Amino acid sequence: MPTLSMTVNGKPVSGEAEGRTLLVQFLRETLRLTGTHVGCDTSQCGACLVHIDGKAVKSCTTLALACAGASITTIEGLARDGKLHPMQEAFRENHGLQCGFCTPGMIMSAIDMVNRKGTDLDEQTIRHELEGNICRCTGYHNIVKSIAAGAAAMGKEGLRQAAE
Repeated sequence: MPTLSMTVNGKPVSGEAEGRTLLVQFLRETLRLTGTHVGCDTSQCGACLVHIDGKAVKSCTTLALACAGASITTIEGLARDGKLHPMQEAFRENHGLQCGFCTPGMIMSAIDMVNRKGTDLDEQTIRHELEGNICRCTGYHNIVKSIAAGAAAMGKEGLRQAAE
């Protein structure tokens, strides 16, 4: 079985992976980073979203071996020095979660959204950008509110592009 090396949350890691091993499996089973969730296995729900070299990617349809040498950021890699990332804090403050299953993917998607679209996001843009993320518990109102607040906070802290 081939050995795979990459950087995950700023740290070099390696582990064995079969050619058919998905990135989500490698993160959860080999590295024990269980914040990245498996929801649908068909790339439709967004629960498995991570950043690969700074771009949001659904890890349930990405082969782990294709990520050799890449820099991966998971939900576990966002907090710094015991302080939540502004987007995580915004979700907490604005009640942007209910059961929490979709939350890691929503947050990773939201940070990518800010990196691509800027920190001044309107409701229509946020809702459109969330089309690849499914929440089965909420009506998305507090998620949208959380993303707008998180984007503004990221702008104040100069964190655009900082989550890679």
